[in-house]
Amino acid sequence: MSTPCYLAVDLGAASGRVIAGHVENGQVTLEELHRFPNGAVNVAGTLRWDVLALWNEIQHGLTIAAEKFGKDIVSVGVDTWGVDYVLLGQGDELLGLPYHYRDARTDNIMDVALSHVPRHKIFEQTGLQFLPFNTLFQLVAMRHAQPRILDAAERLLLMPDFFHWLLSGSQVIEFTNATTTQCLDPNTGTWADDLLRKFEIPTNIFPEIVPTGTKLGTLRGEVAHKTGLGRINVVAPATHDTGAAIAAIPTQHTGQPNWAYISSGTWSLMGVEVPEAIVSHRALELNVTNEGGIDGTYRLLKNIAGLWLVQESLRAFAQQGKSLDYEQLQNLARDAQPFRSLLDPDDSAFLAPDDMPTAIAAYCSGTGQPEPETEGQIVRCALESLALKYRMVLGWLEELTGVTTEVIHIVGGGTQNALLCQFAANACRRPVVAGPVEATALGNVLIQARTDGAVGSLSDIRKVVARSVELKHYQPDNVDAWDEAYRRYHDLLAIPRR
Repeated sequence: MSTPCYLAVDLGAASGRVIAGHVENGQVTLEELHRFPNGAVNVAGTLRWDVLALWNEIQHGLTIAAEKFGKDIVSVGVDTWGVDYVLLGQGDELLGLPYHYRDARTDNIMDVALSHVPRHKIFEQTGLQFLPFNTLFQLVAMRHAQPRILDAAERLLLMPDFFHWLLSGSQVIEFTNATTTQCLDPNTGTWADDLLRKFEIPTNIFPEIVPTGTKLGTLRGEVAHKTGLGRINVVAPATHDTGAAIAAIPTQHTGQPNWAYISSGTWSLMGVEVPEAIVSHRALELNVTNEGGIDGTYRLLKNIAGLWLVQESLRAFAQQGKSLDYEQLQNLARDAQPFRSLLDPDDSAFLAPDDMPTAIAAYCSGTGQPEPETEGQIVRCALESLALKYRMVLGWLEELTGVTTEVIHIVGGGTQNALLCQFAANACRRPVVAGPVEATALGNVLIQARTDGAVGSLSDIRKVVARSVELKHYQPDNVDAWDEAYRRYHDLLAIPRR
């Protein structure tokens, strides 16, 4: 008897993949079929996404899937990062290559927006943290710099929804990614039209919001023919990659805020699972966000810069002719002096620097600390600072929910950085459970399987993951030294104690 196969198209900021998932006997297995590069493309001084090249790669991966699994394939679904979007004009014409969230057009745009609508009014209607690259601010930037393009738009699709349109013709936005835009009202589950009108953003371009797991239709005829897949279903998983990853955390406490998660990769998304959005004044002060999950849950979380600092440092080392891999960097960092210099990973200096090690050295020098001089010192500075930021954010989450966190689950590529996982346990004084690495793809596949009737609730999805993956456990160690480092870190960031 054949095993049903579900195809996950998982697009990250650095690479994309087409993955086959099989669900059988209460377990799930994954097989990577095609991997391809992704990243910002410099176009006349702007940063863009080459969505046409990505679409070619996706079709190639789907062709490989058809050749290997044929009629066992049930459906396909796409997940990507949040906030970025594609505009379609008359006759569904693509209105230019979409902007990358690190493009400079949003520099200082929050100041412009907040001079027009107060911060608390935006937060009351969206519940989202304030980041300059949120969809709302990208649209404000377009209204100011390129109003004719915005006026010509007839449809806005977020990145995964754009690829679902290419696959099936659907023009909708899935709920979890809609909640990343700062254009959605979490109290009503609908677009914040009143807020959008205040910024002269046309509300008619925003499509219907559909629930996670919605069947969007079948493959377009030409795509079905080209790939050999036939008219399989196109299903919207949790299209925001973090939403998919959190769905695949093997916790036994679904819907309760007594455990925290870190979706660790280029970004670290740290949060707790709550039954409804928290939009209190204190939540606004702490600049946390409320993003939608599945089965009526919300992700109360904070975006932290994540392993971006290490990735960009590695790139800079390579440009200097130093051939190092991530494992070598971990070993160098492990041997470096502890707590020599610390930084705020979310400082604007690290958003898109030309040279990350130089930016790190300048930050340390500017705050009266020794400049990191070696590769090990640079990476240790980044990893220790990330772990200490986790502790700070954990305290905020516990304050907002009134619930003590018992354990931290880390999922995603960052689980392969054992040093960071141990640092997180030490800094936060909490046990850490690391895994699965492939949380996003697992969540994507299992949500499709649930739509197909092969899996039940969110809790059931997590039980399948727990039976299918190997987890690593880290216990807090050397906590007194980390407590002292945290006091120093707290003062460095100049955040008032409460």
